[in-house]
Amino acid sequence: MKLAVPRETVGGERRVAATPETCGKLKKAGFEVFVENGAGEASSFGDSEYREAGASLTTADNLYEQADIIAKVSAPTEDETGRLRSGVILIALLNPLSNGDLIRRLAEQRVDALAMELMPRISRAQKMDALSAMSTVTGYSAVLIAASKLNRFFPMFMTAAGTIKPAKVLVLGAGVAGLQAIATAKRLGAVVEVFDVRPAVKEQVESLGARFVEVEAPAQNAEDAGGYAKEMSDDYKLKQKETIAAHVKVADVVISTALIPGKPAPVLITRDMVESMRPDTVIVDLAGEAGGNCELSKFGESVLHGGVVIEAPMHLASSLSYHASQMYARTMAAFVLDVSKDGTLNLDPENEIIAGTLVTRGGDIVHERVRATLGEAQAGGGT
Repeated sequence: MKLAVPRETVGGERRVAATPETCGKLKKAGFEVFVENGAGEASSFGDSEYREAGASLTTADNLYEQADIIAKVSAPTEDETGRLRSGVILIALLNPLSNGDLIRRLAEQRVDALAMELMPRISRAQKMDALSAMSTVTGYSAVLIAASKLNRFFPMFMTAAGTIKPAKVLVLGAGVAGLQAIATAKRLGAVVEVFDVRPAVKEQVESLGARFVEVEAPAQNAEDAGGYAKEMSDDYKLKQKETIAAHVKVADVVISTALIPGKPAPVLITRDMVESMRPDTVIVDLAGEAGGNCELSKFGESVLHGGVVIEAPMHLASSLSYHASQMYARTMAAFVLDVSKDGTLNLDPENEIIAGTLVTRGGDIVHERVRATLGEAQAGGGT
């Protein structure tokens, strides 16, 4: 099969779905690999490196005309979607639970689409977990943004002019991005506190040297079957708000990472909380694309409110595009190689990994959770 890697065209997207390293692995496994001219430039991978790895360099037009499989990072733009042939296999970060128009159009065009962010959380699929790989990048980058915006040191210093106290960092959400933010803030010498609705993550948080903030409220199941945080009761939310407010007020930096798949991000930092913070403190909101954890966040913008800097960065993983591309490409290659044989991808619905990631096939929206979220009554709703 012909596997093609186009250049990403979404503004601000600098990653690429395959590196020379992974192209070599795919070529060795029997795939014909095509890469659009310049696809890896923004990630510091030159065309000559792809050629040396056995890939064929070509134009976007030729790539879309020939491809059996399109491997991408971001969901296709309207123009890219229009280029997809009937029967082609598309693999990308599609955001299918919130991107209904795209998913329906892919079904209408009879594109077989697989969403990398729906990868099942099973041991066999760990090496294919693109979402966790990219969350590692964003968690790390969020702390660097905070450190660059904060007008004080992160670590404690003992100086001739006296002792400089370390910065106080509050991390909201201890998923992969949150855990990486904790580890990075600790490396920079900050005192770190962490809030998460899931008591099960307390041990991980404390192992990184941070303090876990607990809410005194009636116990309930705080995560879904996939291990993601789920929406909590009104009783819990009230206690949560009071607890977070007390810790936000004394923080120098707040990094928020809380997301609920398929739903708007929970608002954890209200206007009143922001206004209780000292001037020159910083909030980095990693949930901006889903509406934001901070009431005052504006996705892709920097907001200054009462002296508090509020960042909701766009395409944050792309800011470290070399390693982000390397990590994403490895998860993509691991996925393709796991579900193929002799250079042919097998979309076997009995395969747990295919069943978990396949969103559209043969004109239908086939993923049960996506279909339910988009309000499709049954398979075939996209035709």
